[in-house]
Amino acid sequence: MNWKTTAPAIGLALLASTGLARAEGELNIYNWGNYTSPDVIKKFEEKYKVKVTITDYDSNDTALAKVRQGGTGFDIAIPSQTYVPIWIEEGLVQETDPSTMENFKNVAPEWANPEFDPGRKFTVPWAWGTIGVVVNTDAYKGPADSWSIIFNTPDELKGKVNVVPEMGDVMFAAIMYLGGEQCTDDKALLKKVRDMLVAAKPNWVAMEYNTIERMGAGDFKATSDWNGSALRQRLAHPEIHFNYPKEGFGMWSDNVVVLKEAKNVENAKLFQNFIMDPENAAGLSAFHRYANAISGSEKYMPDDMKDAPEVVIPADAKPHGELQKMCSPETQALYTKIWTELQK
Repeated sequence: MNWKTTAPAIGLALLASTGLARAEGELNIYNWGNYTSPDVIKKFEEKYKVKVTITDYDSNDTALAKVRQGGTGFDIAIPSQTYVPIWIEEGLVQETDPSTMENFKNVAPEWANPEFDPGRKFTVPWAWGTIGVVVNTDAYKGPADSWSIIFNTPDELKGKVNVVPEMGDVMFAAIMYLGGEQCTDDKALLKKVRDMLVAAKPNWVAMEYNTIERMGAGDFKATSDWNGSALRQRLAHPEIHFNYPKEGFGMWSDNVVVLKEAKNVENAKLFQNFIMDPENAAGLSAFHRYANAISGSEKYMPDDMKDAPEVVIPADAKPHGELQKMCSPETQALYTKIWTELQK
């Protein structure tokens, strides 16, 4: 979910209803940074002779604000499941009917009819994952399976903790830590959340997305983070470990949508179909290091992902995971008020 590089590539086209066709042209993708496999894009380019350009963003809010402005020149974006309903309701995306595409048969049953896009009328799955606590065990050897690392930081980690600044993720974690339920509007509990966050912030050294480089460099000794980012960190630095908080942890899904203002609609549809191919989905996972929702991709996955604890949720942790939702506008406004105060 986090990062990205700008890469050129070459795209595709889709016959109106039945078959795929070779097509020349362009495809402009707007995606999270460091999240798109250059090899998969190159494969797409060479197969369909469509030049792909990728532009980065660092958060759901950044992407939504940009697309709302219009005139972006982008064909595709990859919002998270909490934001997909907003994009749909505001008319920012086209109904491309991915469920009718050739490769939709490969989508895992549990991801084929999600609440955020019933029937998959607008989206195809890109990746899914979890949000937890990442700790450098050379710096801290105590238990780390708790959001207390972030919200009640141990002395050894004070001034060394980073928080990835996604409001929904932080609010979810804080509410879980205090024993609440997702999307709660309990004023008393939210006051406790607010007080806890404000009190915890002085123990943090930063609130930023660049966790892979800065955890690797030792600038951070702990961080909230996404699991694929954590896997990348551990593979380069074995002392870095991902933990599933026992109080509850968020799960997310990023999804490919075609923008209403897209100029290269048929190429965009072809790309949606392309990434539902198991080998291509595995190629994306091999780069960004997150699980995908495509059945049959397992045999193409890198060996170091097949049993990675960051990717395969341990049995004892599974009951504590919950797919995050976008709360009601009224509840979201309460969270935004707390978040705004935290930024001061």
